[in-house]
Amino acid sequence: MTPSQQTETVVEEAPDAESDAAGEPESDAVPAAATDSEAETTVTVRCTGHVRTELGEYEFEFTFAGDTLRAFLDELFEEYPELQEMLIAETEADATHSGWAPTPEELPGTWTKNPVGEQTTTYARILVNGHFNENENGFDTELEEGDRVALVYPFMFCC
Repeated sequence: MTPSQQTETVVEEAPDAESDAAGEPESDAVPAAATDSEAETTVTVRCTGHVRTELGEYEFEFTFAGDTLRAFLDELFEEYPELQEMLIAETEADATHSGWAPTPEELPGTWTKNPVGEQTTTYARILVNGHFNENENGFDTELEEGDRVALVYPFMFCC
């Protein structure tokens, strides 16, 4: 018997084994659909610059309910509220730097930005497995068990 067939057999037999005297299943049984929607994901978080200074650690594991960057950030900001102000831009002006080179009138290819409220502040970036979230699916980027999320806010030095 394969492991999946054994699981099916156990699932079929479980209600009979856990019945009370009246023949009804116990009330603490959790339907399979409920456990799927509450799935947890554990990622490795790596921090640089000001984020590392704020948290006092370079790398840690973080477990959250869900499987998107948005769900990760929601729970991370609940635990570390100071990071939200440090990383997330509230306005377009907070997310934009004047830059050193002029922007061409007609941009090559497809250029898109995350919507306001889902942009990082100037110089701060969030990467998933080494890719900027803006180049993936923004805050809706899917995360899998063991993925790496980098919170980057480099130190800026001036002469």
